[in-house]
Amino acid sequence: MDHADAIAANRANWDERADVHRRSDMYDVDAFSADPEAVSSVVRNDLSVLGPYLPETGVQGKSLLHLQCHIGTDTVSWARLGAADVHGLDFSPNSLRHADRIARADGRDITWVEGDARFASTLIDRQFDLIVTSAGTIVWLPGLTEWARSIHDLLAPGAVFMIRDDHPILGAMDFEPWEITDDYLGGTGPRIYTDSGSYTENSAGQITSATVYEWRHDLGEIVGSLLAAGLRIEAVHELPYMDWRAFPDLVGCPEGWRLPDTAPRIPLNFAVVARKV
Repeated sequence: MDHADAIAANRANWDERADVHRRSDMYDVDAFSADPEAVSSVVRNDLSVLGPYLPETGVQGKSLLHLQCHIGTDTVSWARLGAADVHGLDFSPNSLRHADRIARADGRDITWVEGDARFASTLIDRQFDLIVTSAGTIVWLPGLTEWARSIHDLLAPGAVFMIRDDHPILGAMDFEPWEITDDYLGGTGPRIYTDSGSYTENSAGQITSATVYEWRHDLGEIVGSLLAAGLRIEAVHELPYMDWRAFPDLVGCPEGWRLPDTAPRIPLNFAVVARKV
C-alpha cells in the first residue's frame, strides 16, 4: 500500500489527539507547568533504564534528541533534568505547537523539528550525546531500517540511544490478554482500525480523523535494525510495567501499571539501549 497515504491519515489523527491530550487529566499539562521540578512518569521510567549507561551526572549537560516527542511534556522533562541543547521531533505539527507553548511557559529554549522519525538525519544537521524514544512510538513507523540508520548518523561517537515501548506481544494479543489474535512478527503490512478516541480518559468521540495504521515490529526486527545500522547493543530488557492502562486487568504501581500478582507473568514493556562505537 501507499505508506504516504497511511502516514497522512495517522498525522491527521495525531493532530487531533494533541488537542485531546493537552486538556486531559492523564497529561495534566497545567499541573506539570505549575511545578518546575516535575518530571513525567514516562521520563522517570526511561531514566531507570538509561541511568546505568550514563555518567554520575546523568543527563546533565548532555545534548539530547527526543524522537516522536508528541506534545513535549517528556521533552521538557529531559530539559528539567539538565539535558542541554534539547531537540524534539514529531510528524504532527499540532503536537509541536502544543510542545512549543509548554516549553516557552517553562522558560525552555527547545528546538522543535517537524518530520518523520525514519528520516530524522535528513532534517537535523548535527549529532547528539543522547537520543531517546518511548511510550507508543514505533508502531507508527512502516519500517525500521531508515529509522535505525538515522539514529546511528545522529549519535556522536560513544553516544547512547534508548527505546522503551509497549512490548510487541501485547499487539499480538490486541491488548486483550490472554489470547493471540494478531501477528507478533512484522512484515505483513499495516494493521488498520478506526477509533474515535485515544488512550486518555473520556476521549471517545472526540477524534474525527479516526482511521489509523500501525505496523508490527517484533523484538528481533528492532534489535536487528539497530545492529545492522552499526550500533552496539548494551542492554535488552523485558519489563513488567507500562505507562498507560492498556486493559482493565492492570493495577497501579509506582511505574504506572502492571499485571496483578495472580496473573501469568508476561512483559508489558521492552527497552533497548545501544551505543555508537
